[in-house]
Amino acid sequence: MDYHRPVPPEESRRIAQTFGALYLITFATSIPALWLYQPVLDNPAGYIAGTGHDNRILLGAFLELLLIIANIGTAVVVYPLLKRVSEICALGYVTARLIESTFILVGILTMVTVVTLQRNPSAGSEATLGSIAYTLAAMKDWTFLLGPGFVVGVGNGLLLGYLMYRSELVPRRMAMLGLIAGPLIIITGIAAMFGLIQAGGPVQGLATAPEFVWELLLGIYPLVWGFKAAPILRGDPGATPSVV
Repeated sequence: MDYHRPVPPEESRRIAQTFGALYLITFATSIPALWLYQPVLDNPAGYIAGTGHDNRILLGAFLELLLIIANIGTAVVVYPLLKRVSEICALGYVTARLIESTFILVGILTMVTVVTLQRNPSAGSEATLGSIAYTLAAMKDWTFLLGPGFVVGVGNGLLLGYLMYRSELVPRRMAMLGLIAGPLIIITGIAAMFGLIQAGGPVQGLATAPEFVWELLLGIYPLVWGFKAAPILRGDPGATPSVV
């Protein structure tokens, strides 16, 4: 996309609606998936020793596969517009989404591996399988902490918040929420990593609230109202990308 080429309203609207819809899909897939995984995450050894829940776990894995597609889509779809502000930051946002999706994929693999162990108890003793299941569940917890619990703060929070603030594609007060939410995710993610706060506990949960609202608005606002008539859409010379 040429930096100086005006973006027709219908094209801007199409990008905005796709972007918003994909963000809402990330909500519709990530939250149920975490709930569906609970039988394994709450009691890995008990899950291995018991029966059932296979389809529940596999459904969670399928939803997270859709989440990966939606995650990458939210970055790729809007990249042609955001690079008009800063190509480096726009590429950074795409990269952050890819890294987050990589963590999610590793988490998916840990969950479906537990399902395989549960389906094939002859692979080892109950104690051994329970220990392996616990290890895999711990890996899933770490992928959540490092992906949604840290990388999201950099990508969806700081980078996307900055790009939306500079581009004026959404109201600047709304974009400031991303600039606030990003550091909170990063700080509490680091604190949880080093055991200063409980991972997934009340402090981290409270700190993720601004990010939750920010991403929800990123789904609703573009889908309903489209992007604002920002200078970058008009191809103004002063709206060409900066170095950062």
